[in-house]
Amino acid sequence: MRVLLKLTLDCTPDAAWRALRSPALLREVVAPWLDFSSLEAGGLPTTWPEGPHRVRALAFRRFPAGEEIVDVSYPGGLPTGVRMLRDGGGVLTGPLSVFDRWDHRMAVSELPDGRTLYRDQLLAGAGAWDLVAWYPTWAFWQWRGMRLRQLAPGWSYDPPGTADAEAASGTDPSDHGRERFVRSQ
Repeated sequence: MRVLLKLTLDCTPDAAWRALRSPALLREVVAPWLDFSSLEAGGLPTTWPEGPHRVRALAFRRFPAGEEIVDVSYPGGLPTGVRMLRDGGGVLTGPLSVFDRWDHRMAVSELPDGRTLYRDQLLAGAGAWDLVAWYPTWAFWQWRGMRLRQLAPGWSYDPPGTADAEAASGTDPSDHGRERFVRSQ
């Protein structure tokens, strides 16, 4: 089965890319239907590094629904300005293990007005259950798309070297090495 999304997000591509690589965003866009907790010693990372990550799925953010592998890669060879995250993992146990194939790709690029073009493609297989699984999967992807559009205006990205990035890190070049404490908002 194939499920697609193509959305305009009201944020910059840098902000969208930063959010897309965050496990926190995954948890936000699947709520309240699902949640994920890490099965690895260090917990969920701040940003997905390449490689496999074992997680537990929780239905309605509470009930164990199986184990999954989020297998992250960042494919290269893309057109200029396009960044992509690929999850080639899959479900190991639980009701969603009906999916025997999982290839989820999310890409961002800049639109002429500075906003973000977000493209999302899920190629999944559930064998004999494909016809039954397609509509709920499609509906869930529409939910994800709606959540992405709702959350995107609040995303920001402060590249290294900017005043906002310096303030967030708690350093100020004018302090000449003295510590500076920044109150979190």
